[in-house]
Formats: sequence, structure tokens, C-alpha cells
Amino acid sequence: MRYAIISDIHGNHDALQSVLEHIKAEGIESIICLGDIVGYGAKPVRCLETIRALGCDTIAGNHDWAAIERISIDFFNAYAKAAAMWTREQLTQEHKDWLAALPLTRDYPGFSISHGTFHQPEAFNYIQTVFDAEQSFEALRRLGANIGFLGHSHVPVGFFDTDPITYTLENNVPIDGETATIVNAGSVGQPRDENNKASWALFDSDKREVSINRIEYDIDAAANKIRAAGLPEILAARLYQGK
Repeated sequence: MRYAIISDIHGNHDALQSVLEHIKAEGIESIICLGDIVGYGAKPVRCLETIRALGCDTIAGNHDWAAIERISIDFFNAYAKAAAMWTREQLTQEHKDWLAALPLTRDYPGFSISHGTFHQPEAFNYIQTVFDAEQSFEALRRLGANIGFLGHSHVPVGFFDTDPITYTLENNVPIDGETATIVNAGSVGQPRDENNKASWALFDSDKREVSINRIEYDIDAAANKIRAAGLPEILAARLYQGK
């Protein structure tokens, strides 16, 4: 089985559309969405309805919860807070009910998914260092999974449960069948690794291979939609910078 793992779309329908076209061209059998469909970008409704139409397995991210007021946005920076408040006004009650029904994690044969961490998914903490990864590896083992897929940080990376824990920033993440591995799929709609191309992960469960794919999309179009919506300029500018 081949899975397309997508995450952190953040209302960027131009990026989402380009990624989905590439996934279709690759003949991927199944798509999994790791959350944060909305937030930051100017097309939260189109993104949400596109994901709903796919009927793919989807979990909630912190911006999805912010849009339905399930978490406080007091700790968001000013730009994220402005986008969250604007997004709330765009969504219908039906959209909000759909987001509210999303789980925080899902388990599959041999692998699991979460938005931020496995040890405390409701806290939406980040795994950005090998120290951050340690507790999630412990949780992954308790789940009986050898592979975990995450989003949230917007930075594609693979962590390995070696002694000590190691990581790779390469696009191909080796899966040896014995060492537990956590893979961050990166962000479709707002990459933050100084590469402005949309990011998604391809997981081949039979070959046990994971690859990070980077896709060009129309950044001008996405940025102009942010400006036209009256959202903060920095949310448009950062799309070009990839950070």
C-alpha cells in the first residue's frame, strides 16, 4: 500500500491543488491528512471542502481546533491570532462540526499518526530536536507501532530511535523494519525549512520506504489571495521565503 501523507495545508488551496495533482499522477492509493487544514491562508473553506470530498483519513491540528474555539488563541502570535479569528468567520457551523468530529490520532497496521506528538497529542507540542522526540518514541512503542507520521513544525525531518536518537533532513528516510522512526511530512501550505515548495511524504508500506516530495505551486496567486482577504502581509511574504 502506498500512502500520501499531507499536513499543514493552512488555507493554501493553490498549494493543495498542486500537491493533489502530483499525488494523482503518482497513482497513490490512499491519502492521509495530518491536520491544520485551515489557518493562515485565505481559502480555508475551499481547502476544507477539498479534503472532505476526498474522503481521506484526517486528524485535527491546533489551527483546526482554534477555528472551532476548542483551544485558546491567547498564546498565538499576533498574525496567527488574526488569521484564526478571520477563519472562524469564514466557516459555517457544518464546517465547524466536521472539524470538531476529527480525532487527534489514528492507528494503522505498523504505523500511527498525530499532528504534534504521540505522548501528548492534545497539547500540540513540537518535535524539533532529538530531545523532543524521546517521549514520543516511548508512546509509539506503547502503541505497538514502528513508524509515526507527524506535521505541526512545517519542517520535514526523520528521527530514528537509536542510542542516542539520530535524525535526517534528507528527502529519503530509510526504514529498516527494526528501528522505530518518526517522520515529519512537512507542510503543504506554509513550509518553514527555507524551501518554499509544498511538502508531502510518500510512504510505501510494502517496500517500507518514505520519501519527501517538494512541489512547485503558484505562490503569487496564494499570496495575492491573502492580501485580498485583508490578512496580515507577513502571511503572504513568508510563502516566498519558505519560513
